[in-house]
Amino acid sequence: MTAEKGPFDQHFDSLETLAETISEVLRCPVTIEDANHRLVAYSAHDRQTDEARTATIIGRRVPEKVVQSLWRQGIIPQLMKTDEPVRIASITDIGLGDRVAVAIRKDEEVLGYIWALEVEKPIDDNGIQQLKKAAQTAKQKLLHIQTRKRKQEEGYQEFFWQLLTGHLTTEAAVRDKAAQIHLTLPPAFYVAVFEFPESIDDHRLQQIRYLMSVTQRISVVCHAVDHHHFILLASPSESTSWKEHAGSFITHFGKQMHDRFRVSAMASACGSLYEDYGKVETSYREALTLLRLKKLFPNQTKIHHYEDLGFYRFLPPIFEYKQSHRMVNRHLQRLKEYDRDHHTNLLDTLETFLMHDSNAKEAAAALHIHTNTMNYRLSRIAEIGEIDLKSMDQKVALYIDLKTNKLMSS
Repeated sequence: MTAEKGPFDQHFDSLETLAETISEVLRCPVTIEDANHRLVAYSAHDRQTDEARTATIIGRRVPEKVVQSLWRQGIIPQLMKTDEPVRIASITDIGLGDRVAVAIRKDEEVLGYIWALEVEKPIDDNGIQQLKKAAQTAKQKLLHIQTRKRKQEEGYQEFFWQLLTGHLTTEAAVRDKAAQIHLTLPPAFYVAVFEFPESIDDHRLQQIRYLMSVTQRISVVCHAVDHHHFILLASPSESTSWKEHAGSFITHFGKQMHDRFRVSAMASACGSLYEDYGKVETSYREALTLLRLKKLFPNQTKIHHYEDLGFYRFLPPIFEYKQSHRMVNRHLQRLKEYDRDHHTNLLDTLETFLMHDSNAKEAAAALHIHTNTMNYRLSRIAEIGEIDLKSMDQKVALYIDLKTNKLMSS
């Protein structure tokens, strides 16, 4: 005697057809999402729904506030860890009604989710089992979508590396290549780099892609990975200044990586905004320069944008010039030798004095010494280093050399 086939023991032409079947079996509205909460299918003939589902269908992705709330409530982490459907009580402040959800997975990897909205009555035990079977049926469809998307991303990443390494330098060449891989380029862009404490493996990359997808604060054009660097080409929001927009995203991304995935000590930097796609490498180099300078001058460079570096942006080319011409500041050299021989710290005192705009009282407070001690040290600095501390030209030269010396020591 042949066992009777269930509603999901058949071939489905599309995920839309599957969503409709789930809806008919469970008698409730259904949505199917990918792993990054983008809508891939939904049952279309539902009279009853809720605000969260309506917004998801209109925006083709789950609203960010809904995703954030589901993380805070521990619902998404629970779904990611189990094959069993999870009951979710309504959350009125985000317009979410009672639901049952189940993860669609292949082994340990989550491919997506099925959400069933309980509009009239709770889904019974039989419905729960049917939902599990539906998740198994959806697996192959989502795997096919994932494979196609990964091939597309590989093409985007190769294109991005050509931009980052300067192999595509003219606007015409860039746009021609983008058209070949069906990539739409926004009018303006910037490059941002996130530096992780360890090399980015596949698991970490999946977490990063997840956050990039669910956030609605930024439009990512391409991304790439270089050891412990995650690099992205992004476009600014039209509603805010691009620096405010990018800074908000960078702060939010760092917080989410820490809160959700326990990643700390992550550095970030953003290159300048350009309209000429031949400048992608320039924006990338600017972001890398900012990352380097933030490590050397952490107290002076608590910023996100290369454009906000001030005179620090000129230190690398000045340093290279000094290196190529074997230049040494004799005034600083005398102080360095005196510090070494007499176990003093006149160089640090001079730098602190210059950093505080030649204000001896403020510099003394920063060094935790008396103002009289500070004045004595300044007189010794002037004498030993043969320095005129009233000459702005000399003080500027000294300050720049003190800063570039830190590049040399790095």
